[in-house]
Amino acid sequence: MSLINTEIKPFNATAYHNGKFVEVSKETLKGKWTIFVFYPADFTFVCPTELGDLADNYAEFQKLGAEIYSVSTDTHFAHKAWHDTSDTVSKITYPMLADPTLALSRNFEVLIEEEGLALRGTFVVNPEGFIKVMEVHDNGIGRDAKELLRKVQAAQYVANHPNEVCPAKWTPGEKSLTPSLDLIGKI
Repeated sequence: MSLINTEIKPFNATAYHNGKFVEVSKETLKGKWTIFVFYPADFTFVCPTELGDLADNYAEFQKLGAEIYSVSTDTHFAHKAWHDTSDTVSKITYPMLADPTLALSRNFEVLIEEEGLALRGTFVVNPEGFIKVMEVHDNGIGRDAKELLRKVQAAQYVANHPNEVCPAKWTPGEKSLTPSLDLIGKI
């Protein structure tokens, strides 16, 4: 069963954010686009490249009114230590959520139970709390922030234009599609 179009479950978690520990819950997310980026663990290899890429593109996500939350099963203390010691991770200004209880990883179905780590999972949640984009893959494969940005733009476009859909490689300003009998076999 897919999590697409399901409502996220209630949660409470602590994040390391801009030098402070802050509490985050489902209620915190209401009314805005939210992106959860699960990764296996702090102090690893592919993870800082992804999180650094997100940090480099964070302003673009903010322009869309979207908040990013990176999530691993580490504690918020580990997030702070990593942030304080890694040149790449020190660029992060979005919240780094801690999931030591594994609840978030289980809720989003990315937990590797026998390892206590999360798979690389990306979820875009609309302002009403429903998952609109979901991507989960092997931990050896890094993600691209610009492609995620395009997916958020497409999700927002479809939300604002309910009778239209976005074709492959669609970007803002390009033509969308309006499904109809007239289009069948003509694309």
